[in-house]
Amino acid sequence: MKQTLLILSAAFLIFSCKTVKKTQVIQEAITKKDTAQTIVIKETPKVDSAAIVRDILGKVMSSKIDFTTFNAKVRVDYEGPEKSDNYTAYISMKKDSIILIKIKGSFLGISAVGLEAKIRKDSVTVVQLVGQKSVTYRSISYLQEMTQIPFDFATLQDLIIGNPVFLDNNVVSYKASATQLLVLMVGDLFKHLITLDNSGYRVLHSKLDDVDLQRNRTGDITFSNYQPLGNYQFATYRRISVAEKSKLDIYLDFKEYTLNDPLKYNFDIPKNLKRK
Repeated sequence: MKQTLLILSAAFLIFSCKTVKKTQVIQEAITKKDTAQTIVIKETPKVDSAAIVRDILGKVMSSKIDFTTFNAKVRVDYEGPEKSDNYTAYISMKKDSIILIKIKGSFLGISAVGLEAKIRKDSVTVVQLVGQKSVTYRSISYLQEMTQIPFDFATLQDLIIGNPVFLDNNVVSYKASATQLLVLMVGDLFKHLITLDNSGYRVLHSKLDDVDLQRNRTGDITFSNYQPLGNYQFATYRRISVAEKSKLDIYLDFKEYTLNDPLKYNFDIPKNLKRK
């Protein structure tokens, strides 16, 4: 056993000596080469994708329309699974406080002349002033029940004023072209692919897909025909498409719109209305 250990030790020492000699020879060759010519290796600059995305989202947020009050007259067309129709909506909105809507025409196939709605952060009140006169009181979740979209007050407010909705900081990818930027983000509710123009970072399109594959809920919002509104650009035409079990397309064409003027419309509930 001792003899075996001695043989292994000797072999290791011989191998080590040879390795050292070879290393010395190689090092001398490198040193001689370096003396004759200096080799400089340049590192490729690394792209900070996270910083680029933060900059993009920062510009999107800075271009959001800020306001105190908003008044508008809007032509609304919709195409549902059974019927299509159109009406005119008159909107007065006070930021983070109240949204007032008066409708003339028809809505979802029902005569809506004299239909009015008041939406606050926690409640929805709907008044029908002709036909079967009535007043309906609901919580804000009523909006979600009607649209099958997780609307709260802030989301509806942004949608009316033309600001992007369902933005999330969890950006998973982005792609830039000569004229547009595409940013994909994943939130708690939706995967959101948002398309921005390259110049003013205006929102051109939002594609929403439910993260819950069992629901198969999708939303598609297009913003176009931007016009000046104070210091901002305002999308006067929107197309909103919502689908789950059935599909509903809504087109909003803003005919009149003003910022920071006194509220143009009010909301009064007449006495003796039937409560629903």
